[in-house]
Amino acid sequence: MIMVNENYAKLQASYLFSEISKRVAAYQSENPEKNLIRLGIGDVTEPLPPACIEALHLAVDEMAGRATFRGYGPEQGYDFLREAIALNDFQSRGAGIDASEIFVSDGAKCDTGNIQELFSQKLTVAVPDPVYPVYVDTNVMAGRTGKAVRGRYQKLVYLDCTEENNFVPTPPAVPVDLIYLCFPNNPTGATATRAELKSWVDYAKEHQSIILFDAAYESFIRDPELPRSIYEIEGARDVAIEFRSFSKVAGFTGTRCAYTVVPKSVMGYTRKGEAVALHAMWNRRHTTKFNGVSYPVQRAAEAVYSEAGKQQVKALNDLYLGNAGIVREAIGALGYAMTGGVNSPYIWVNTGRDSWKFFDRLLARAQVVTTPGGGFGRCGKNFIRISAFNSRANVEEAMGRIKRVLR
Repeated sequence: MIMVNENYAKLQASYLFSEISKRVAAYQSENPEKNLIRLGIGDVTEPLPPACIEALHLAVDEMAGRATFRGYGPEQGYDFLREAIALNDFQSRGAGIDASEIFVSDGAKCDTGNIQELFSQKLTVAVPDPVYPVYVDTNVMAGRTGKAVRGRYQKLVYLDCTEENNFVPTPPAVPVDLIYLCFPNNPTGATATRAELKSWVDYAKEHQSIILFDAAYESFIRDPELPRSIYEIEGARDVAIEFRSFSKVAGFTGTRCAYTVVPKSVMGYTRKGEAVALHAMWNRRHTTKFNGVSYPVQRAAEAVYSEAGKQQVKALNDLYLGNAGIVREAIGALGYAMTGGVNSPYIWVNTGRDSWKFFDRLLARAQVVTTPGGGFGRCGKNFIRISAFNSRANVEEAMGRIKRVLR
């Protein structure tokens, strides 16, 4: 008899985005003539930057010649990309990250889920609420939680993110082992100051905790006072692992390239209290279970850091931030309180009512798809997330429809 992992049975009824897809598909089936505008799932819509396309073509041409063909590459990523990342994303901002501490992968979603394999099932895990569901569900699958009770899993420590704390949680009064943080935040769009991140680094040092820091949206930060990496905070490289992605930075959602930074100084401990380098553990996990991102895709990612690439990526991100500004103006004119949309592509709107009902109303009456905040946790039950990832024309049309419905 084959025994299954019964932790899967603890998972709540439906993964958020699967439920959204189900409802949207049902509506489209009943209303095939309606034109939907999707501002829900955070998928990009604009083409890859020209510098990345050019690099892809050149790399594909290399694959056509015996002398330049590439087979298996290094699982951790090619040096040309790791060195470009280290220089441009960290060293240029005063963060002492070496290329050897960077692991190229096919997605930050995968890495934030897979990283928990390094840690004991007995650890205490802290997650923000609202929260990106992957942080929670992967720990449920691994057996670190009890059952879900009134929308929250037993054994998890939830960090409430509310309007009162500007959706930036403060360290808990009790010690925790693993801490998931995401800034700019998905779903709330909130950003964290240096002082706020410093409080988390200090907490992690005091309690020998590890911060799992998701910085997938850092390229949307325009305020020079805001940190774009946790490693800009003194001491963070001893207590933090950072996840980044080219998906939103350069539109790689369908191309797939990301990376995780595991500093050599960040340590875990055995039951006897012996220090173990998490860098070595992740390297073993990565090389055992992953064969690397394709050579053409890594060349395309490298092109993000060329002079032309930097300008094109900024213009791409500015387009989405401009969309966010249009959303903020329209929603604000309707009298709704919100956060995000500044230094972030997400707008988090307080609807004052059940988020799924509000979602259904916008779907049925405005033909606009948003994301119900209740799917991100108890603290999101009266909110919706609106994504700025769409064309300018579609965003303008969507806001016009919403205004007509909500006035």
